[in-house]
Amino acid sequence: MTQGHGLDWPALFATRAERMKASEIRELLKLLDQPDVISFAGGIPDPALFPADAFSKALGAALTGANRGAALQYSVSEGYRPLRDWLVSRMASLGVACTADNIVITSGSQQGLDYLGKLFLSKGDTALVGWPTYLGALQAFSAYEPNYDRLTPLANRTAADYRETARAKGGEVKFAYASADFANPTGETLGESARQSILDLAAELDIAVIEDAAYQSLRYDGEEVPPLLALDIARSGHIDSTRTIYCGSFSKTLAPGLRVGWVCAAKPVISKLVLIKQAADLHSATLNQMAIHTVASEGFEAQVDTIRDVYRTRRDAMLAALAKHMPEGVSWTRPDGGMFVWVTLPQRFDGAALLAESLKTERVAFVPGRAFFADGSGANTIRLSFSCANEAMIDEGIKRLARAVQA
Repeated sequence: MTQGHGLDWPALFATRAERMKASEIRELLKLLDQPDVISFAGGIPDPALFPADAFSKALGAALTGANRGAALQYSVSEGYRPLRDWLVSRMASLGVACTADNIVITSGSQQGLDYLGKLFLSKGDTALVGWPTYLGALQAFSAYEPNYDRLTPLANRTAADYRETARAKGGEVKFAYASADFANPTGETLGESARQSILDLAAELDIAVIEDAAYQSLRYDGEEVPPLLALDIARSGHIDSTRTIYCGSFSKTLAPGLRVGWVCAAKPVISKLVLIKQAADLHSATLNQMAIHTVASEGFEAQVDTIRDVYRTRRDAMLAALAKHMPEGVSWTRPDGGMFVWVTLPQRFDGAALLAESLKTERVAFVPGRAFFADGSGANTIRLSFSCANEAMIDEGIKRLARAVQA
C-alpha cells in the first residue's frame, strides 16, 4: 500500500465478487418508511399478522427453567431435534415420507439456496432456472460463477440440447431450480404435468432438482398439487433415492425475522449441507428454533388459515383494481396463492423508468421485472405485491399506477 492512499480493495476481491449485486428489492424496502408512498414492492408478510403474543410466550418459556441453558448454548448443526421431528410430520402431510435425518435447519430458506449453490456449482457450470425467476436465487447462485439456461417444462427441448449448451460454455448442467407454487415473481403455479416434465428432464440429465417451497402454504384457490419431492418419492420409492431437494421456510407463515427455514432431501445431500453449515455459522440460533417449534406445534394451521383469509381478500382487491383501472395493452397473472401479481406492459415500456416516474408523480412503488431475468431481459414487466396493503390502499395505488402508465 502506498502511503497516503487507501488499499485497492477491488484488486484483492475474488472474481466472484464481481457478480455480487445489490438487490433492487432490498433498496425499495427503504421506501416503506415513507408514509406517503403506497408500496407494492417488498414481497414481505404483513407484520400485523405475526403471532407476536405466541412468540412472546414461547421465548419466555425457552429462557426459563431447564430450557434456559440449552436455548443459549451451542447446539448441533442439523438443528433443534424437536423442530426437525415436527417437520417430519409436516412433510408427511405434504406426501413426503422422511425422517429427521433427512432435514437440516437453515437460517431461512435463502441460506439453503446459498449452501446448495456452494455444494453443486463449480465455475462455468449451468443452473437451469425460470425466466423470470426468484432474484434471491440468482444472487445466491451467482456467487459461485455459473451460467444460466432457461428451464422450460413441457417445451420441445431435449436433454441433449441442454447438455451440449452447458458444455459449450465450459461446464455441466448441475441442477434445475423451480419455485413450483405461487412463484416469486410471477405468482404462477406449475401443474402436475409440468412438474413431472421437470423430473423427466432431470432424470435424463442426471441432475438435482431444487424445489423452492417458500409460498407452498399460501394457497387461496384451486386444488393442491403434490410437491416435486412427493412426486419424486412416488417414482423412486424412498426419499433417499430421490434427486429433489425441498427448501422450506417459516418466513411467510410465522415470522421472517427469526430466520428459520429447512432443507429436506436424501441423506447424502443433508450430510454435506451439515458440513457446510458447520463451516459457515455452526448452527442456526437455538432460541429461535425453540420458539418456532413451540408456536408451530401449538397453532401452525390456525395461523395459516388467518393469513390465507387476509391475503386472499387483498389478492382479489388487486385483481379487481387492475381490471378496473389499467389501460388496454396491459396484462397480468391471476395467482391462486402467494403474494405477487406479475404485470406485463407494452413492449415500449421500461419498468425501471416507470418506477422513477411513478415515485415522482404518483408516489407508488413496485419492483421492475428486469432483475428477475438471468439475462437482464423483461424490461417491460413489473412485480406487484399485495401482502402489506389493505383494500383501500390497493385500489388507490393501482389507480395511481395506471395513471403513470397512461402518462
